[in-house]
Order: sequence, then C-alpha cells, then structure tokens
Amino acid sequence: MSERREFIKKSLLGSAGIVMAGMSMSAKSYANIMGANDQMNLAVIGIRGQGTNHINQFCKLKESRNVVIKTLCDADEKTWSEKVKLVEDSVGDTPGTEYDMRKVLEDPEVDAVSFATPNHWHALGTIWACQAGKHVYVEKPASHNVYEGRKMIEAARKYNRIVQVGFQNRSIQNVMEAMKFLHDGNIGEVYMARGLCYKPRNSFGISRDSAPPEGLHYDLWLGPAPYRAYNEKRGHYNWHWHWDTGNGDTGNQGPHQFDIARWGLNKNEHPVSVYSAGGIYGISPQECSQETPNTQTSLFTYDDGKMLEFETRGRYTHGESSLGIKIGNMFYGTDGYLELDGSTWKAFRKDEKEPFASSQKAQAETSGGSNVLAAPGGSEHYANFLDAVRDGKKESLHCDIREGYYSSALPLIANISYRLKRELKFMGEYEKFANDTEADTMLTRPSRPPYVVPEQV
Repeated sequence: MSERREFIKKSLLGSAGIVMAGMSMSAKSYANIMGANDQMNLAVIGIRGQGTNHINQFCKLKESRNVVIKTLCDADEKTWSEKVKLVEDSVGDTPGTEYDMRKVLEDPEVDAVSFATPNHWHALGTIWACQAGKHVYVEKPASHNVYEGRKMIEAARKYNRIVQVGFQNRSIQNVMEAMKFLHDGNIGEVYMARGLCYKPRNSFGISRDSAPPEGLHYDLWLGPAPYRAYNEKRGHYNWHWHWDTGNGDTGNQGPHQFDIARWGLNKNEHPVSVYSAGGIYGISPQECSQETPNTQTSLFTYDDGKMLEFETRGRYTHGESSLGIKIGNMFYGTDGYLELDGSTWKAFRKDEKEPFASSQKAQAETSGGSNVLAAPGGSEHYANFLDAVRDGKKESLHCDIREGYYSSALPLIANISYRLKRELKFMGEYEKFANDTEADTMLTRPSRPPYVVPEQV
C-alpha cells in the first residue's frame, strides 16, 4: 500500500464512527498528491436513471483517464446486480457494492465520488464527501434548496475539493461556441434569454402507503427529507414531483436550460426579482399524487433590467422558433437573436429570414453532411472533472460548484414564488428576500437527524 493510502487509512481509523468533520486531516493531506499517472478510484452513488449514465461515461474514460469504478452505492440493493454487470461487461472490472454512502466515504481507497441521487441528497452527500477528502461530481440541480447550495460552496473551498456540477452543456463544443458568439456581441447587447422545458408527462397514478420493498434501506433513502411512510408513487423517479425530495420539471430538466440562459446573459449574480405562476393541468389530484406544477412560467429580472424567462410545459405543445425547440434556449439582442436546440444553433440578424451564422451541426444538416457533434450527456464533462482533479485546479472546471449553484438557485427561487403566489424581491448580496420572512423560511428547511446539513461545514 502506498504511503498516501496508509496515511489516509490511519487518519480515518483514528476517527470515531463516521464524524465527517473529523476527516479534514485526510482532505488536507490529499490535495497535492494525485499524480498524472496514478489510478483514480471512483464511487458512483445513486445508480438508477442518471446514475447509469455516470457509470457508462466513467467506464468510457477508463483507459484515457486511468479511472476505475471501485464502488457502486445505492440504498436500493435491487439495483446492484444489473449495474455491477454493466461495469463488468464494459471494462471487465467488478466493483464493490454498498447501501450506505457513509461507508463509501470512509474508504481511503476512494479518490472521488459522483452523486446521481435524488435532489434532496445532493448537498449533504457533497458536504460529507468534501469533509472526507473526496472530490465530487454532483448532478443538477446542485442542491434541493438555496441554503444548502451555499454550504456546498463553503465545503468545497474549506476542504480544497474539486466539485463539478453536472451541467453537461458547459463541455459541449457547439454550446461553448454559441456562448462566445453571444458574448462577443454578434447579436448586439443581449437583453433577454428564454429557456424552454417542454416535456409532456402523463399521470403516474396514486397508491396507498405500504411497507418498503425488500432491499430498500428506506431511512437512508429519505435521508435529510422529513419522515413519511413509504409510498411507491413517491419513490423511484416519482420523487421529482414531490416537494420534500424534488423540484418539479422546472428543477429537473429545467436547470440545464436555466444554466445556458444565465451563461448567455453573462450574469454571475442573482436576479433582483422573480415571479412564477402555473399549476397542474390535465391531471386530476384524485388520480395522481403529484405536488409540483406541470405547467409553469417564470420571469427573473436582473439589476440592470435584463430578463430571463423560463417556461415549463408538461402537456401537449408545439415547439418554438425555426428549430422547433422544446428543450432549449433563445437569446434576444439589440441587433438580432439566436436559437439553441441541444448542440445546434442559428443566429439571425434583425428581421432577416435566413441565419447569418450557425453551428457546425446546423451547417452539416443544411448541407446534407454528417458532421454531427455530440449531444448533451457525452463524456466530455466527466473527463473535464477528472482532469481538474488531477491538476488540482478548480479553475479548470467547466462548471465549478459556484457556477452550478447560481444556475440551480434560479428554479429554486422560482418555485418559492410559485408556491407563495406572488412576486418576490431578492437581495443577492445577502441571499435573502426583501421584507418577506415567509419566503425566507423556504430558502432552507430543517434536516432530519442524523442527516443534518451543518451550519458550520
């Protein structure tokens, strides 16, 4: 065993139980030891849904980045065998399995972790990982509420950890090209950005509370969320549509397009106001337990008057713009506008009908070619994370936790406005609402012991 491994092992064994703050010594010692040729051991925490994509992408990077998936962790043991086989079939390795992330974080052989858990676990898992000396790749939205997101930044900085948020568009060549095109003033001054999340979803039904299924460690699955009896319609995937664990589609698919909208506006700050309205349409509350809206419109204003509009439509709808966008963005400038659909973009000057600039993908499609670049979800963002871990520089990240936090905060405060049914004024410097204690209470929530997001990380 290397001196590094032995040192970390001894420091962890000297800690009592799983007191994460006690692992700061290993975090401090870890910072500058990873070499370019060292094998990097990774744990994937949360292996359903997007977690499967994490597994696939890190497996693709085994040879080029010398990364090995050492452990798969999920509170539902029934997910294990299929995903272990996925790794075996892909790269020939057999990862270990674990249901309690705290045991994964105790393992001194694990260098980094990725989180594809439900939203309510993102913050506490990331904070614990930073305290344990692990680097982190965490899915969007960065956090379930605004307060927790700020604590993630504090933990990353205090323990000098690399924390990347899964806004994969940040690593897509055509999207980066479009953002530079906007920032260079090619459609004049961009005064408004628009994000679209048009994902029709039908009712997922309703059921009675019941005992958790065999193999599901339900208390761990709930974690920081308030305790409630197990209900299959509030569990796997459907957690997105209940406030205790998810943030609706505005906070599910939406964060990707919120991030691009903020990026295009070049805003590295919070808005000064937000108003959001909507509801659940086409689905009866008697036939579905959904709490979050399936149709929602949100409007944000920044201090200089620039606007960010966002629209979520969960029922039948058409696409927008010449590209027929359903999941994407539009940007409006004083001299024209730009449409962005996935990794395809076109820019129009004033009221001209033909684009004067476009992405490589759009050019290839127009000419009948096949030069189609990777769509969101490719390995570039994961590779960027691993590279930043090796060079030890958060500046190398395409979406450091601070960037991810600012974009994630947008749907989070929109949902507060929606739930309170009123416009809210936001004081970004203090990350509080102006003269609205009721809204302020919704920026955080009490954690359920022992799964507590600490005030002092």
